[in-house]
Amino acid sequence: MKKFFLLTTFILTSLGVSRAQNEAEIIKFDRLDALIKERKNQVTVINFWATWCGPCIKELPYFEAARKTYGDKLSVNLISLDFADQLPKVHKFMERKGIESNVYLLDEIDYNSWIDRVDKSWSGAIPATLIVDGRTDKRKFVESELTEAELNRLIEEFIQNP
Repeated sequence: MKKFFLLTTFILTSLGVSRAQNEAEIIKFDRLDALIKERKNQVTVINFWATWCGPCIKELPYFEAARKTYGDKLSVNLISLDFADQLPKVHKFMERKGIESNVYLLDEIDYNSWIDRVDKSWSGAIPATLIVDGRTDKRKFVESELTEAELNRLIEEFIQNP
């Protein structure tokens, strides 16, 4: 049976049929807070976005590319601010765009209760990105669309200068 499964997986993969894409997980703020405060020996990027936000969608490939470029030195977490009942839409979006980073859908509609806890300077506009060095707790918050060069410069700043 094991050989059959492996052979079937090989055949489907070679025909271009692969396993289901990474799926988004619905979370509450306490889980997001844990992601922000997680002590890892790496840099963590947390990007706030939504499927209806044009600038957000434009920059998503940059986060995917950074995840691949920096490997184990970087953790990328994409926090969707779509409503929880839009989870199927988020999954379809992820599949269509080939998103493999960690994706979470934040189920907290009272934005005023948690935005200041992410960063006191945040007005609530998206896209917004928080970069945290898990080794030192150094943080940088950017409330605007990033270019690929800007994102990579910020990540390098954290990786090279903890």
